[in-house]
Amino acid sequence: MTESPPRVVIADDQALVRTGFGLILAADGIDVVAEAADGDQAVDAVHRTRPDLVLMDIRMPGTDGLEATRRILSGTEPDPPRVVMLTTFDLDRYVYAALTAGASGFLLKDVTPEHLVAAVRLARTGDALLAPAITRRLVERFVAHGTEPTALHRDLSVLTPRELEVLRSLGTGLSNAELSTRFGLSEATVKTHVARILSKLHLRDRAQAVVVAYETGLIVPGTGSTARDPRSSA
Repeated sequence: MTESPPRVVIADDQALVRTGFGLILAADGIDVVAEAADGDQAVDAVHRTRPDLVLMDIRMPGTDGLEATRRILSGTEPDPPRVVMLTTFDLDRYVYAALTAGASGFLLKDVTPEHLVAAVRLARTGDALLAPAITRRLVERFVAHGTEPTALHRDLSVLTPRELEVLRSLGTGLSNAELSTRFGLSEATVKTHVARILSKLHLRDRAQAVVVAYETGLIVPGTGSTARDPRSSA
């Protein structure tokens, strides 16, 4: 049985962006169920249409995309959509805040049509829309400069020693294939470890796992080395 195409809400204050993205996705058979020009409209559209994914502009008048993302992902919906942030800067400080709020990644507004379609389809699988190395670079920049604490701190004592090792390596930017090589495990086993880490720490995806690795002190910003075993203070 063929899987139904993802259902998408596009939230951006520029009508041209909404129309352009909508045409690109529709041409590939992806259903754009609603559009929104600000954060309030985005939240309302999500409640009405129950999409699989929201493409959310960060900077909008009134309620911005960051606050809208928080409201969508912290609500009472049993299966909230993935949220992918739209931005014009790949190191926008708001992107980091959005990741800690639960966004699954970000796309630049000048993304190619092929990349946009691929990203929308990828998000449905639960993968983060950030290469691990890019996530690490983003996190290092803001954690190292004393960004305000977020709500992503987690008790790492729930992890096994091997899971802690995997989280540390994941946080330094290693892909599943690289983790497989480092630990001498199959990629399937690595995926199982990553899934258990996300489940135990109540994280949505790998992007948030990288954030946690830095914010708990498991990795020292700018070095990729371990500061301490955070479980020792639990």
